[in-house]
Amino acid sequence: MKRHGDLFDKIVEMNNLETAFAKSAKGKHWQDTVKHIEDNLPEKLGEIREMLMDGSFKTSKYRIKRIYEPKERDIYILPFFPDRIIQHAIMNIVEPIWLPLFIKDSYACIKDRGQHAGSRRLMGMIRNKKYCLKCDVRKFYPSVNHEVLFEIIERKIKCKRTLSLFRDIIDSIPGESNIPIGNYTSQWMGNLYLNELDQMIKHKYKVKDYLRYCDDFILLNNDKSKLAELRDVVISFMSDRLKMTLGTAEIFPVSQGIDFLGYRHFPEGYVLLRKSTALRVKKRIKNMLAQYASGRIEAERVECSLASTQGWLRWANTHNLSLALEIDELVWRFRRERDTKVQ
Repeated sequence: MKRHGDLFDKIVEMNNLETAFAKSAKGKHWQDTVKHIEDNLPEKLGEIREMLMDGSFKTSKYRIKRIYEPKERDIYILPFFPDRIIQHAIMNIVEPIWLPLFIKDSYACIKDRGQHAGSRRLMGMIRNKKYCLKCDVRKFYPSVNHEVLFEIIERKIKCKRTLSLFRDIIDSIPGESNIPIGNYTSQWMGNLYLNELDQMIKHKYKVKDYLRYCDDFILLNNDKSKLAELRDVVISFMSDRLKMTLGTAEIFPVSQGIDFLGYRHFPEGYVLLRKSTALRVKKRIKNMLAQYASGRIEAERVECSLASTQGWLRWANTHNLSLALEIDELVWRFRRERDTKVQ
C-alpha cells in the first residue's frame, strides 16, 4: 500500500489556507469572529502558517454543548481561528488520499453520497432480497480508539509533520478513545475507521448487498442463516479489531420495511418518513412559526427553512404529511412576504 509523504508543505501553502478559510467560513460570514478574520485575511492566515511551521500550534480547548435531538450527545466546539481553518487545511490535502479507499456503498461525508443517495441505493438492493441484518455501533465517536485510529492513518501517510498534526487532534481529548463530534476531521476519521469493517465485509466475505451510513450499516441476503453467521463475524471484528460494540444487530424480513437514513424502505417500491422524524418535523415547524410570530426570526429565514423541508419531504411518499403540515401553502406565504419586502 502506497504511503504518502511531503504533505505538510502543501497544507501550509497560502492558497490552501485561503481555500480552508473559505470552506470553514461558509454560512458563517455574519459572525463577528469570521468578519474580523476576513477583514485581516492575509495577516491572520500568515499567523496560522507561522504557528504550523514553527510547531507551536496545539488544538485549543473545547467548549462542550449538550444536545438532545435526535438523541442526547455532546458536541465539542473549537474556536474558528485557528482550529477550524487548520482542520480544513489538513483535510484539503488528505481527502484525495483517503477518498479512493472507501467502498462505493459508504454514504457519509462524501460528495454526492449522502442520505438521499444511500436511500436510493438501498431501494435498488431490497427488491429481490428476503432478509436484512441491520446494525449500529454503540456510542460510535466516543468509542473510536486513539491508537487503532492512528495506526490506520499511518498506513497511508508517512509525512511526519502531518502525522504530528493528526496525533495532536486525536489526543486533544484525553483517554484511550473518543474523537469529538463537531470536529471537521472527525467525520473523515470516523469514516476511515469503519472503512476497516467495509473492506472486511466486501473483500474477505464477498458480501454484495451491503451499505453503510456513518455508524449504521445493513447487509441483505435471501439466506437468514448466512446473515446470522455474518452477524457473529461482525461482532467479533468490531470487538477484536476496532475495540467497539454494536448497539443493535437484528435480523428481520425485508417485507416489514427497513428503517434507515430517516426513512422506512419497502420492497414494493415506496418510501415512508420515519414516525419519529415526522413528529420532529412538525415540532420544528411549529416552534419556528412561533418564533416568527414573536419577531425573533425574519420571514426570509423561515421561507428558506420551509423550502428545504419541502424539498426533503419529496424524497419519500409524504403526500398526506405535506398536506397536514400545509407545507406548500406556508412556503408560498413566506415567499410572497419576502418578495413584497424586496419591492
